[in-house]
Amino acid sequence: MPDPKALRVLLARYADLRIAAPPTEATRRALEDVSYTLCVMTGVNRVDDALGVADALLAGPGPEVGRAPAEGPQVPDARPVARADEVPLPRPSAGPATLLS
Repeated sequence: MPDPKALRVLLARYADLRIAAPPTEATRRALEDVSYTLCVMTGVNRVDDALGVADALLAGPGPEVGRAPAEGPQVPDARPVARADEVPLPRPSAGPATLLS
């Protein structure tokens, strides 16, 4: 289960970059980096799927104190994560520190 705070930060950054005007090469690269990180954190291969999984994870009930969730959050249309050599994903153009700048 990804950290909810980290997911919220990435979702906010993704939204900011999607509406950036005018788009520049730097915002395009930053959007690719955020999209890649969302895919990795949510275990899917497409950013549209990652957004849906992130929303489902954040909308689900929090874990009860002292008890592990029975089945975990219900994630619609989640697909198993493919091995890195099976599906080419965009590679980030800069290190993780630039995502939170």
